[in-house]
Amino acid sequence: MRINELKIQTGKEFKVDAVCRINLSDGSLFSFRNCYLPPEIIETHLLNFSEHEITASEEAAFRHASACLRAEKTALRLIARAEQCCSGLKRKLEKRGHEASCVNAVMERLCDLSLLDDSRFARLWLESRLRFTRSPRQLLSSLCSRGIDRDDAQTALKNVLDDEAEYSLLLRFVKKHEKKVKRKTGDDGDVSRTMKYLLKSEGFSHTAISRFLEDGGI
Repeated sequence: MRINELKIQTGKEFKVDAVCRINLSDGSLFSFRNCYLPPEIIETHLLNFSEHEITASEEAAFRHASACLRAEKTALRLIARAEQCCSGLKRKLEKRGHEASCVNAVMERLCDLSLLDDSRFARLWLESRLRFTRSPRQLLSSLCSRGIDRDDAQTALKNVLDDEAEYSLLLRFVKKHEKKVKRKTGDDGDVSRTMKYLLKSEGFSHTAISRFLEDGGI
């Protein structure tokens, strides 16, 4: 089998990230991005194009590169809709039938292009959730359940949750749980102390809790 025709579909110059199309002698057409091909195939068959035979393994490489391009297009559509994290995007692509080897190649390229960034995803996700009544522990747990590395999740939480943002979150959390704490403590119990233990267990900082108690607690 041989390559009958080669066309560059993105721009006029042959670049490593260019999308090309080849027409094989059996009538097959493949569109692919060059970066998904082994360098030796690019050098042998594309940089100095001529109609010559390709091996079965080289044909398989072209087919794989074409499958990668399809996976990339799906990934870009998902990213255009909403910020994605690596594990979430990987799961979505594989669920849509894309092979794991293609998914891994695509994700590596998207990370290199900063189109996929778990740190950015974590920050944006947290910022969108701060208006809800959730504790730092709950926010951290939710991020980790989405496949974000725990250290990255903790760093993002620390960056997003400054003193004022954390205190506002604490006040909303207290307001939501105040009645429950009072019922649990009873008339003779120390409600502020019970709330203090709850806030500590939910990941609020010592600084935020102390400020709350200094302001009168509940």
